[in-house]
Amino acid sequence: MTYEQINEMMQEMELPFAYHHYAEGESPEPPFLLFLSPGENTFSADNSMYFSSKMLDIELYTDVKNPELEKQVEQVLKRYKIYYTKSEVWIEPERLYEVIYETEV
Repeated sequence: MTYEQINEMMQEMELPFAYHHYAEGESPEPPFLLFLSPGENTFSADNSMYFSSKMLDIELYTDVKNPELEKQVEQVLKRYKIYYTKSEVWIEPERLYEVIYETEV
């Protein structure tokens, strides 16, 4: 997937979003999303890169646990046939839940 295609998919989630982070003081009120590409997995054959896939993390931030909103994000990922693993943490200093969808595209 290209950056443009990922951006289009993020728009379908119907929440404010940014790549990697919001500038200090510009973060919207929760809920909101961040997405980032923390790396790339490559497969080589015969001394050259044969295949490459980008890692993609989508992070959902909420101030209250919101399963319906999670389902909304997951439905978009399913429409795009994106396999993901999901985890969740509570960020005490920010007082936010962070639900992380880790994928490869």
